[in-house]
Amino acid sequence: MASEHIQPAETFSPIFGRLTLDWIPIHEPILIGTFAGVALGGLLVFALMTYFRLWVPFWKNWVTTVDHKKIGIMYMVLAFIMMVRGFADALMMRGQQAMAAGGSEGWLPPHHYDQVFTAHGVIMIFFVAMAFITGFMNYVMPLQIGARDVAFPFLNNFSLWMTVAGALLVNISLFVGEFARVGWLAFPPLSGANYSTGPGMDYYLWALQIAGVGTTLSGINMIATIVKMRAPGMKLMDMPIFTWTALITNVLIVAAFPVLTATLAMLTLDRYMDFRFFTNDYGGNAMMYVNLIWIWGHPEVYILIIPCFGIISEIVSTFSRKPIFGYRTMVWATGCIMVLSFVVWLHHFFTMGSGANVNAFFGITTMIIAVPTGVKIFNWLFTMYKGRVRLEVPMLWTIGFLVTFTIGGMTGVMLAVPPVDFQLHNTLFLIAHFHNVIIGGVVFAVFAASPTGGPSVRLQA
Repeated sequence: MASEHIQPAETFSPIFGRLTLDWIPIHEPILIGTFAGVALGGLLVFALMTYFRLWVPFWKNWVTTVDHKKIGIMYMVLAFIMMVRGFADALMMRGQQAMAAGGSEGWLPPHHYDQVFTAHGVIMIFFVAMAFITGFMNYVMPLQIGARDVAFPFLNNFSLWMTVAGALLVNISLFVGEFARVGWLAFPPLSGANYSTGPGMDYYLWALQIAGVGTTLSGINMIATIVKMRAPGMKLMDMPIFTWTALITNVLIVAAFPVLTATLAMLTLDRYMDFRFFTNDYGGNAMMYVNLIWIWGHPEVYILIIPCFGIISEIVSTFSRKPIFGYRTMVWATGCIMVLSFVVWLHHFFTMGSGANVNAFFGITTMIIAVPTGVKIFNWLFTMYKGRVRLEVPMLWTIGFLVTFTIGGMTGVMLAVPPVDFQLHNTLFLIAHFHNVIIGGVVFAVFAASPTGGPSVRLQA
């Protein structure tokens, strides 16, 4: 039987914030066992690197490098490591649900399950999907446009280590304190100081702020590289599809991530200085947070998937031995998605009571955004049509992408209908929609690009 979790008394110090010795989970056997495994693995790595004298080469060739290819590789290594962590969270959640199905308490205490639930979403979005696509853009895009490196190489290195720092904070919270127990978007009032009394919510805020700043700086860097460093004679409509998707993605990053930064800054002020932005007292409004976080959150979904559209376009063209069908329509469809992604955010909370007119507008815009995505699906199919298709590993992942992502997209159109959404919100139908899109979209595209060693995203003639 899981032991009852007793929260320590609320304290706050100028140096450690809400973190005190009482928050160290020494009475949690699952966490102590995990910490022991991580510590032993870390000591083994430290010993091996010391024995083989790898510290100096590691520092010079990797940690301080400004080579865009090496930085791209490190982003992808970070993403893979965090994917293992995030997948472990998923297994723990499903194991808990399976064991508790008969009415028992399961094997995770409630407060630990809530941390795992929150960490899974945060890790998979911010430190797996984002890290994978940023890694691919770093590695491939400068090669496709004939640039020696990105526009600001040192800033590229700095952005990487800001992201790594955010990932480290999330992992440290498992053993030193706790992680947030508020869900991956931390809606108030649950995320406020009155209801999240421990250090977990502070870990969440600092981890996402640090990683978000790194992502914003990376977006500025990528835009400058594509706009100013293309090979002589390469016009915009001469760029490969993947470079186009990288450009549009980074425009979205620069437009959307400052909203996340400002929103989390306001929530931090609420928690630290009692500013009351998102409380019902003194003129605040919790729904303002929900609007702001989804004004960032829905473009974020397209930040994740648009580079994957570019990857799939290059793979389909390469392994069908044909130029991409409808190059210009692909570019314009991607641009339409970029614009429309900012006018659909309210479909994430149709049930808040905003009224039929508002729901109808956002339902219609959500259905419209499916049109340019459908254009891409047909362009890929027409590229394969009468092509000499080679069913190698990248192409097999791509076909899996087409099937799974289409299913996820169709369920998204169903959820765009407000009366349907009223019935399906907070159900596994919604979870299945999101995971079909993200796994069938991001993960399958990443796996499709990875085994080829480069040619699947090479510069097309």
